[in-house]
Amino acid sequence: MQTLKTMATVLAPAAMLLAAGCAAVPKTEPAIKAVDAQQLGLSQQRMLAVDQQWWKGFGDPQLDSLIEEAMARNPTLDEAISRVRRAQAQALAAGAGSQPQLSLDGNETRQRLSENYTAPPKSVGFGAGGGGVYWIGELGLNLGWDLDFWGRQASLLQAAKMQAYAAELDRASARLALAGSIAQAYVDLYRAYELADVAADAETQRASLLQLAQSRVRAGLDTNVEVKNAEAMLPQARLARLMAENQRDVAVHRLAALAGHGADWYDKIQRPQLKLDAALPLPDALPMDLLAHRPDVIAAKTRIDAATADRAAAKAAFYPDISLRAFAGFQAVGLDKLLDSNSAAYGAGPAIHLPIFDAHRLEAGYIGATAEIDGAVSQYNDTVLGAVRDVSDALSRGDSLMRQHGESAQSLSAAQAAYDLAKSRYQSGLSSQLTVLNAETQLLGLRANMISINANLVISRVTLLLTLGGSFEPPSDSAAINTDNATSPTSAAAGSGAQS
Repeated sequence: MQTLKTMATVLAPAAMLLAAGCAAVPKTEPAIKAVDAQQLGLSQQRMLAVDQQWWKGFGDPQLDSLIEEAMARNPTLDEAISRVRRAQAQALAAGAGSQPQLSLDGNETRQRLSENYTAPPKSVGFGAGGGGVYWIGELGLNLGWDLDFWGRQASLLQAAKMQAYAAELDRASARLALAGSIAQAYVDLYRAYELADVAADAETQRASLLQLAQSRVRAGLDTNVEVKNAEAMLPQARLARLMAENQRDVAVHRLAALAGHGADWYDKIQRPQLKLDAALPLPDALPMDLLAHRPDVIAAKTRIDAATADRAAAKAAFYPDISLRAFAGFQAVGLDKLLDSNSAAYGAGPAIHLPIFDAHRLEAGYIGATAEIDGAVSQYNDTVLGAVRDVSDALSRGDSLMRQHGESAQSLSAAQAAYDLAKSRYQSGLSSQLTVLNAETQLLGLRANMISINANLVISRVTLLLTLGGSFEPPSDSAAINTDNATSPTSAAAGSGAQS
């Protein structure tokens, strides 16, 4: 091994001289510039993707169980895991290129030796001369070591590692998205149960109104017109209940599919026990660089690094490829002499590959690698700007829903009072049946609307948490924004670039 190192030292100056005569590297540079992360609310230093069990904030064991099942069985995650394994295998293969390669090779061939080549004719008197047919064998160890003077193998290894890391981040992003989808579907199931309850209450109220109308007819206070109207309204209420129950069943089917199960799980999914008011409370202020938690943002930046390393490897391919070769073993004519000590053979020496003319193959590879950087930067820019838009939309939606909740609560309170008064007056003969029906219709609509607003508020918080990478927790010493002013486009990215 010391001899090999000595050869490498002697070859280094020669390699520098040879580099001057190799193919010229094209003068091409990346054309697309990455967006300024600081101005968009991202810290320059990338952070590890957050993978917290944030869904436990709902306090519902059934939701925890569904997400755990999905993480273990969902086909989307299985595909992401397979991509991680492929990328890790590629990184392992890239790392092998910079290490010494040792192999044991052997062969035994039945061969006729030429009378006009290296062996003298058999007639001269040699034991194995030309013109004879013999077994010719070789058995030996072969060592090869690419010295990687220009860092090509190191760059390929770095690119492979970055791709493996990006694949792992893609898996984290898939896990985050899957957990978010199940949580949102679970809130939808909660909403479906609540709306089915409203529909059932409406049916009960219509039946009660029918009984009241019949009582008033028997008392001579109403005509059969009111009874027939009440009878017509009852099937409509029953139809609305059946439709609401169907929506509840569809929500169950969706959850089972997300958890990786089929019809065998439909009966296992029970009514959600959610505390919507306490689920995922939004802090008063959000840190500016929470977007740096997002796995897709980190993965996009990592792929720029991988493409840059690939370009460095493509550039190194223009320079001389210097390696060392060595062998030690046995060579013999005749099976009985192959392992004889006199059949021993060995050798060592350098190997140099110098690209001079290759019909633009290296140039095309380098230009293509540069284009890959532009593609990675474009994808990064699109991911970052999309992340800013997602956060902006989520904050604006949450702010709007809070305002809607306040207005709806006032309307619901007034509608409940109006219905109670109308029903009381109808029982006393002071108002008509139509007044009661109108008040009831308004009350039921507002109850359903309030249920949807409450559910949408929770879903909006889940969406905001997903857009911020799975956590509302601020990194240490980070600036923050006030969510009360989050409806402006710039503040949605967790603050403006003026803050630091």
